[in-house]
Amino acid sequence: MANLQMTGILEKMTGKDKDYRYMATSDLLNELNKEGFKADSDLEIKLSNIILQQLDDVAGDVSGLAVKCLAPLVKRVGESRVVEMTNKLCEKLLNSKDQHRDIASMALKTIIAEISTPSLAQSVLVSLSPQLIGGITGGGTSTEIKCECLDILCDVLHKFGNLMTTDHEILLNALLSQLNSNQASVRKKTVSCIASLSSSLSDDLLAKTTSEVVKNIGSKGTKSELIRTNIQMIGALSRAVGYRFGPHLGDTVPVLIKYCTTASENDEELREYSLQALESFLLRCPRDISSYCDQILILALEYLSYDPNFTDNMEEDTDDENHEEEEDESANEYTDDEDVSWKVRRASAKCLAALIVSRPEMLCKLYEEACPRLIDRFKEREENVKMDVFNTFIELLRQTGNVTKGQTDLDELSPRWLLKQEVPKIVKSINRQLREKSIKTKVGAFSVLKELVVVLPDCLADHIGTFIPGIEKALNDKSSTSNLKIEALIFTRLVLASHSPSVFHPYAKDLSTPVLSAVGERYYKVTAEALRVCGELVHIVRPNLEGFGFDFKPFVHPIYNAIMSRLTNQDQDQEVKECAITCMGLVISTFGDNLGSELHACLPVLVDRMGNEITRLTTVKAFAVIAASPLRIDLSCVLEHVIAELTGFLRKANRALRQASLGTLNSLIVAYGDKIGPSAYEVIIVELSALISDSDLHMTALALELCCTLMAGKRSSQNVGSAVRNRVLPQALTLIKSSLLQGQALLALQNFFAGLVYSENTSFDALLESLLSSAKPSPQSGGVAKQALYSIAQCVAVLCLAAGDHKCSSTVKMLTEILKDDGTTNSHLALLCLGEMGRRKDLSSHAHIESRIIESFQSPFEEIKSAASYALGNIAVGNLSKYLPFILDQIDNQQKKQYLLLHSLKEVIVRQSVDKAEFQDSSVEKILKLLFNHCESEEEGVRNVVAECLGKIALIEPAKLIPALKLRTTSPAAFTRATVVIAVKYSIVERPEKIDEIIYPEIASFLMLIKDQDRHVRRAAVLALSTFAHNKPNLIKGLLPELLPLLYDQTIVKKELIRTVDLGPFKHIVDDGLELRKAAFECVDTLLDSCLDQVNPSSFIVPFLKSGLDDHYDVKMPCHLILSKLADKCPSAILPVLDSLVDPLQKTINFKPKQDAVKQEVDRNEDMIRSALRAIASLNRISGGDSNTKLKNLMSEISKSPALWDKYYSIRNE
Repeated sequence: MANLQMTGILEKMTGKDKDYRYMATSDLLNELNKEGFKADSDLEIKLSNIILQQLDDVAGDVSGLAVKCLAPLVKRVGESRVVEMTNKLCEKLLNSKDQHRDIASMALKTIIAEISTPSLAQSVLVSLSPQLIGGITGGGTSTEIKCECLDILCDVLHKFGNLMTTDHEILLNALLSQLNSNQASVRKKTVSCIASLSSSLSDDLLAKTTSEVVKNIGSKGTKSELIRTNIQMIGALSRAVGYRFGPHLGDTVPVLIKYCTTASENDEELREYSLQALESFLLRCPRDISSYCDQILILALEYLSYDPNFTDNMEEDTDDENHEEEEDESANEYTDDEDVSWKVRRASAKCLAALIVSRPEMLCKLYEEACPRLIDRFKEREENVKMDVFNTFIELLRQTGNVTKGQTDLDELSPRWLLKQEVPKIVKSINRQLREKSIKTKVGAFSVLKELVVVLPDCLADHIGTFIPGIEKALNDKSSTSNLKIEALIFTRLVLASHSPSVFHPYAKDLSTPVLSAVGERYYKVTAEALRVCGELVHIVRPNLEGFGFDFKPFVHPIYNAIMSRLTNQDQDQEVKECAITCMGLVISTFGDNLGSELHACLPVLVDRMGNEITRLTTVKAFAVIAASPLRIDLSCVLEHVIAELTGFLRKANRALRQASLGTLNSLIVAYGDKIGPSAYEVIIVELSALISDSDLHMTALALELCCTLMAGKRSSQNVGSAVRNRVLPQALTLIKSSLLQGQALLALQNFFAGLVYSENTSFDALLESLLSSAKPSPQSGGVAKQALYSIAQCVAVLCLAAGDHKCSSTVKMLTEILKDDGTTNSHLALLCLGEMGRRKDLSSHAHIESRIIESFQSPFEEIKSAASYALGNIAVGNLSKYLPFILDQIDNQQKKQYLLLHSLKEVIVRQSVDKAEFQDSSVEKILKLLFNHCESEEEGVRNVVAECLGKIALIEPAKLIPALKLRTTSPAAFTRATVVIAVKYSIVERPEKIDEIIYPEIASFLMLIKDQDRHVRRAAVLALSTFAHNKPNLIKGLLPELLPLLYDQTIVKKELIRTVDLGPFKHIVDDGLELRKAAFECVDTLLDSCLDQVNPSSFIVPFLKSGLDDHYDVKMPCHLILSKLADKCPSAILPVLDSLVDPLQKTINFKPKQDAVKQEVDRNEDMIRSALRAIASLNRISGGDSNTKLKNLMSEISKSPALWDKYYSIRNE
């Protein structure tokens, strides 16, 4: 039946009426596109013949449809038919008239695009390639035929270049000969063709191509247009092969620089192509281009202002505002259609941007040399080039932000400090741009200012007044577009948020008028942004209740009215609604005492918005702001309703809403507790008790804090107490057994138990009993986790302190009695409780308590010994003068208990360093002597404890410790050297300490041990460097040029550290360098966060990161993280070497564990695959990464495997 229908269609296709032919061809296209379509061999021949015949149809629309038919036909017919069609089309292309040739070309391109199997591609290419090469090189062929052949060949090479390796040399010779063609169109298409071919060329042929092109450029008598083509060819090659072009830079860069500087005055294209090629080198071969960067910088800066037809004296100095009108009229007077020097300036700006993006280590030099020139070029007369200059400057600002995150700008050589010096010039130049007529220019100028404020938040304090006219003009001018208004408003918001309020007081009136009128704009994005600016304005006009002589009252009603009109308006965008609600919350909390009757109008509107699902979360947050206001706003008209709504929200599924509701309820009860009835309290307690669990600790902490607020309230009645006892206490006692409990939730739980005692609603003894019994193993869940015992102990200590001295004493006695008993859990918990109580309160009144604890050191159970050492240390914190000498004496005399006693000493020292307490000098001497004696201990555990003790004492007594530690860096014993370096690691904490200035001059003597002979010492130095980089990067910046090569060296697999252990029936390979390599990569990961300007990513990625991606499981994990970070921060360093990074990632995601692998190995492999997929997702986000063939192939492989694709999809959406 189908074949009969087909026959009918085919007959109509040969009819005389062109409409019939068109309809029949359309029907055929529909048939071919049907899923179930099949053709026998006869029908295949008929179909292919008739479609080829239709291509020559005199009616253009029929031949156009026939071309469309080819796409599905290629997939429906056999290989031989496709090859036959290709040959016939080739014949047409080379020998037919113009019209038929165009159609044949389109048809061939369609067939090539649809070929999907390598076998079909091979069959087609065998016959197609020679014919195309013949068409390109044939002596008698016309330019048009050559261009069509080159076009098709470009498509073929792009798609199947890898399948044509045997023909590469022939193709290359044919194409290179065309670079010297007299026809510009042939040369242009040849450049694209060679670029498509080059991505699959071998290194030898790539070298041949480059040398041929360089020879073409250098040979005497070459016409200037041929030189231009060959320079274009170099740029195209670099863009196509990326980092593989690196080895050829030595031949090409000097040539490009020479031609750029010696080209004749009117040869702008040659300069443009040279600069474009250099830009490509900077982005794709960052490692190999390093030695030329300075020359390229000089060149780019020279041509940034290249304008031979226009001198500066032709441009009036537009600094004076009185010239504004003349300036507007004369701005575009000078025009010259033939002047293309702007292309050179644009190429220079982009080349400079590539230099900024790819060389963070050159930032300071760029500030000295490039920054002033860029600021000067803001006056560029060609608008497109001006945008590129702005974008280049924005890249400079962004790179400064990336490199100096978390640093201060005090150092006179830091990029931030250098940028600060340029701010007055930037302001002057940008203000001139804000007075221009062009909207595009003003948008660009505001973009620069936005980035400037983000990087240097308080830099415009002295210049605010100069921007006011520009902002006013942007917001009020009738010609302003919404895009310009949004940019101006975002800049205004950022400036208001980042500077001191007093700076704006003289200009508050001028600023508020245009902003408030923008609130009434029709376009929702402008309105939303204007409302956000209003929020900042509210902070500015009344930064605190006192007010420093600035009268905010004139602003209250205009701001209120503008926002109220938006708040009451229902038919508007969600973003505007949310911004209006947030802003009204700020207005009420800041100006509430000046809003009388208005409060009764706007508060009910806010309550109404709380009932709407779309706006309720924003409104809840707005009420939190109002409740926290020191003005104690009168909420009596809505308070009851708000409390009821918020309580209802606690059982909603939306987590963010529950979280916000808990916070707002807390603020409202603190401020208005006396106006809320006890019955409302009880309902809240019932709702919040359901939120207490270890599945969401943040929510649990908020719920417990709210519970404490309720118990502390003046209205806290008996009913509230019993509700807490019945509802919340059981939940709290379940929570305390969780091994996940920590941080804010644990603190909130401690406060909850203290609150229960203070409110006198629950008896202390019952609570203590409940807490202690919660540690007992239950038949259902078994024993309690170790972490849970610490939580219980802390709560017991807090409970006892809240109950007073008498209860404390009785509890200590009871706990010491438990120690006599041998029950493991009981003794364990009792020791932890004693430790926690001893840390908070002096227990010396209890005679011989220390001896009781020391007795537990004899226990056969490790956890009891550990708890005893913890308890002894913490009790000593409560009374140093009594217990510290006791511990030191015991360490000297009790060899067997040394490790535990050292742990006790560590507890004492760590607590002292955190609490900033001082030791007596005699104690310090004793402690040091004792610790240094144990530096060489054979046991790693002892050495680590000693190192931590030394590091924490160094925080207390740096002047004594640093010289003593430095002295031991030259000790002959490797363990001692390693211990002192680890001690330094422990002494570097995030907060500023007095040790910083003392250790600064001595850092090198510790960190240079990264060159030590012993691997333990090298690893210690790497760990110390990592801690410095994380906590105090400024201290090590000067040493990094010397340290980084040594650090990179630690990432290499060292054969001498791999040994084979004979275990009898089998041999086991041990890699002693594994831990060191892992530590080195983790250190690089940290350095990328804090010292990006010092790390040259290109020199690290290949070979070090590349080898790490192929290393052991433990090394691969940090390498995947580093790769993700680099893809985000330095994509220009990744792109050139992407090919070499894809292979190890592909290997990792395809790795299958052995059949008999244990569960742990399988799980580890799963983690590894997820980690690699995370890195692949980061690579996919790089702009330009999608054009990499290997990455594309990897992605198609992932998409074909359901298991991998599911993992990748979930990771990508994290």
